[in-house]
Amino acid sequence: MIGSRRLLPSMPALLALEAVDRLGTVSASAAELSLTQGAVSRALQGLEGQLGVVLFIRERQRLRLSPAAQDYVRQVRVHLTGLSQASLRLRVNPGGGSLSLAILPAFGVHWLAPRLPGFARQHPGVTVNLSTRLRPFDFATEGFDAAIHFGRADWPGAEHLLLMEEEVLPVCAPALLPEAVAGAEALLTLPLLQLESRPGAWGRYLAQQGVPGQRPAGMLFDQFATMTQAAIHGLGVALLPLFLIEDALRDGSLIAAWPNRGRGLGNYYLVWPRDVPPRAPLIAFREWTAAQVM
Repeated sequence: MIGSRRLLPSMPALLALEAVDRLGTVSASAAELSLTQGAVSRALQGLEGQLGVVLFIRERQRLRLSPAAQDYVRQVRVHLTGLSQASLRLRVNPGGGSLSLAILPAFGVHWLAPRLPGFARQHPGVTVNLSTRLRPFDFATEGFDAAIHFGRADWPGAEHLLLMEEEVLPVCAPALLPEAVAGAEALLTLPLLQLESRPGAWGRYLAQQGVPGQRPAGMLFDQFATMTQAAIHGLGVALLPLFLIEDALRDGSLIAAWPNRGRGLGNYYLVWPRDVPPRAPLIAFREWTAAQVM
């Protein structure tokens, strides 16, 4: 139930408050909102009068939020973002629901995207909107319903559904390795390719194969996609998650440089905010995803 209406400010007043807090001046806020400076000033004065609280401290040509208003404007920004996202979801799919999902690029392309047509067939009224996010974020401010997370089940304030335990395999182009290596330690004689965000991956893998204490150097890449292509074109041996290279192993463009799989640095999870009542599209997506990983 909505609270007392006399405490509900107008939308123009809230937009003016958020803009002035972010931009610092009435003139810049007026330009962004396509209003006159007088209209913005009147909206702020009306808001202060309605709430009975001084919201701004005026310093020369700039406005600074009073201590009492700082928490308030953070909440206002969260709810304005939520309203904007809800309106966007309704606009793009007026006949049904929508799901905003934050994904990791490699996992999204190679694992999720091939499966999404199945979800669309089962739930034709749900539109899935995908955006890339590489690190955990605050669901309340970003407007996502759920996200794909790599690592541990440690996303703050989120529930976790395990999608996959990562397994890795050292692979290379067939021309780079005409004969099988005699043991895992022989990998150290080959050019190794590494991901910038996983500097200890090779040392961890080799330790799992009985070759501890190694931290080999190698060519660095910032994305799995470019490192995979480098391996295919013979630049070296890449330690890659199995789900990324299944097609390349089948068609022979990559081969295993050493046949033993290793444990990756983490697992993949679907995560969603714990304290937000789930919407129907999210419930449908969670149940569908759980069926994919059974």
